[in-house]
Amino acid sequence: MATALPSDEVLIAGLRAGDEETFARLLDGWSSSMLRLARTFVSTAASAEEVVQDTWLAVFQSIGTFEGRSALQTWVYRILVNIARKRGAREQRTVPWTSLVPDGDPTVDPSRFRGPEDPDPDHWRAFPERWPTTESEVLAHEVRATVAAAIDGLPPRQRVVLTLRDIDGHSADDVCALLEITTANQRVLLHRARAAVRSHLERYFTTTGGDS
Repeated sequence: MATALPSDEVLIAGLRAGDEETFARLLDGWSSSMLRLARTFVSTAASAEEVVQDTWLAVFQSIGTFEGRSALQTWVYRILVNIARKRGAREQRTVPWTSLVPDGDPTVDPSRFRGPEDPDPDHWRAFPERWPTTESEVLAHEVRATVAAAIDGLPPRQRVVLTLRDIDGHSADDVCALLEITTANQRVLLHRARAAVRSHLERYFTTTGGDS
């Protein structure tokens, strides 16, 4: 289990002092998530690693000007997103975040989602009938590969929002701040991404009968 990081004040002081232990703890705590986020914008794992390296360089160069208006992680990830977005644009893999245009009908029947009046809106009302019922089946290699393929096939905007929300566990507010999008845009992107992945899994289990 990962060790909790110190407070932002301690981390910022350590970064400004060039403390190697502070940097090492941040690398241990954030590297995997940063690589996943970068990878949603760029075409290769090597490019994602370079984005992360460039991000840390930018952090060290500008940590002295950080004013603490947001959480340290939000600030660092926003730098990463800006760097990754520019690199991804050069690789012709991204589209402008400001051009959110509805892309067709819902991927899954909206009646299968909980409504806005529900305490947990936008989540599923029930699992597909053929989804496996045991943890060992859910974690089977073939199922994980199917989920990974479904996520990889999402449009870039949907993929990055799903990665941040459902894989890395960021809040809706964090995602909006990181990507500089509205709450409504974040909600639509997440809804469509979840619907697409769910549909992909339903096709898989319909075809295989849930066997792995």
